[in-house]
Amino acid sequence: MALLRAILQTRTLQANPAPGFSRFYSQSSPYLVKVGIPEFLNAIGKGVENHAAKLENEIGDFQKLLVTRTLKLKKLGIPCQQRKLILNYAQKYRLGLWRPRAEPVKAK
Repeated sequence: MALLRAILQTRTLQANPAPGFSRFYSQSSPYLVKVGIPEFLNAIGKGVENHAAKLENEIGDFQKLLVTRTLKLKKLGIPCQQRKLILNYAQKYRLGLWRPRAEPVKAK
């Protein structure tokens, strides 16, 4: 009887090792602020935001920007260092490791 209780307690602990904390999943949680190409590039900074209009016209959709390859960005005339920044931050965004910060609400 005691052995059966010990087994059942072990199983419940394995199912939820830390009560109150959700399990870790590789998918990122939904983000409350809508992120588009201009917001994404402005959050990166370092001169990348200058290409927002060009990317908005040629690529159009933020989800397409996340899967764009370096050759496509090169054909659009984006310099190497800025291509690397866009691709690095796009990878971090896909993995859920980085998000553009929401603009703080200014107190009046």
